[in-house]
Amino acid sequence: METLFFCSLLVLVYTYFLYIFIVFLLSQFKRKKQLHSHSPSITIVVPCYNEKDYILEKVKNTRELNYPNKKIIFITDGSDDGSDELLKQYSDIVVLHQAQRAGKSMAENRAIGFVDTEITVFTDANSTLNPDALLYIAQHFADEKVAGVSGEKKILYNETDGANSASEGLYWKYESLIKKYDSDFYTVVGAAGELFAVRTKLYTQMPADSINDDLTQSVMLNLQGYKIAYEPKAYAAETASANVQEELKRKIRMCAGAWQVMARYNSMFNFFKHPKLTFQFISHRVLRWTLCPLALLTLFISNILLYNQHIFYQIFLNLQIVFYVAAALGYYINKIKILYVPFYFVFMHWAAVLGFFRFMKGKQSVNWERVKRG
Repeated sequence: METLFFCSLLVLVYTYFLYIFIVFLLSQFKRKKQLHSHSPSITIVVPCYNEKDYILEKVKNTRELNYPNKKIIFITDGSDDGSDELLKQYSDIVVLHQAQRAGKSMAENRAIGFVDTEITVFTDANSTLNPDALLYIAQHFADEKVAGVSGEKKILYNETDGANSASEGLYWKYESLIKKYDSDFYTVVGAAGELFAVRTKLYTQMPADSINDDLTQSVMLNLQGYKIAYEPKAYAAETASANVQEELKRKIRMCAGAWQVMARYNSMFNFFKHPKLTFQFISHRVLRWTLCPLALLTLFISNILLYNQHIFYQIFLNLQIVFYVAAALGYYINKIKILYVPFYFVFMHWAAVLGFFRFMKGKQSVNWERVKRG
């Protein structure tokens, strides 16, 4: 029982604390890559589904990006809100539209056939890019080993928003820091779909049932021996999910897609063939989706059974109880950030469990269900 307790504790501590420290140390031994001005031709691809409320702002943001030789494609397959007609007023934008909706991955597969530039930048309709994002991204493609570049995802919120917005923002700051160290060490193992640039000639057509387009494309490029760089100075900003229920929809889909990727691209687990990649993939991604939710349960149960063995176990169990009570209160009291942080931590693992069962049942649709934003 003590072995179970400490193994469970080690999984959690390693995944959320030790790994970021280890990959930071490892990245310090790598020679820092010098970036130079590089201006490959770029096409921006914006997949949309019924984004009428956001689309004109996205057009404005995209057209104002500071970059020469850029082309713009909006693909609105399946949209029935008239957004495709709104876009046709812009002569500098290519609008791709068909009545059939086949999901974001298939929309990107279709759009890539209309791209004739060196680089393709995928970005979401509800995300706002900073003016110089493309300039910062382009520099990385001077290195032929780089097949893709992930920008940073930022969550916009202010002090009047609920604690869910602040907690989601805090999570993405933590996630972005890991991606930076991952990139410095070797490669990002899962780009942010809100801003993901790909070397067009290396783009790989994704299977029609792909759930997570960004993770799928990242993994396929990694397995070909290419790197995905991370550029924090290029960011996509968006508001947080409107509430817990909306965020849960998004998280379950992501986790179901993660299980799909693990099952389909299991060569990512071949340490002898891809030592660095496998180390990063398991440490940064796989443990969160698989062992961490289980470790939370086994840590609590084993702690109860060891309660009378030593004062350490008594203190630790009390701390766990306080943590879960705070998490429960965080669900009901959405204005106190210190309570919402433990809730968001537990919530992420619950979503991973639900995502696993949805994947096993084969009930996760490739069509994205829009999430209401704050």
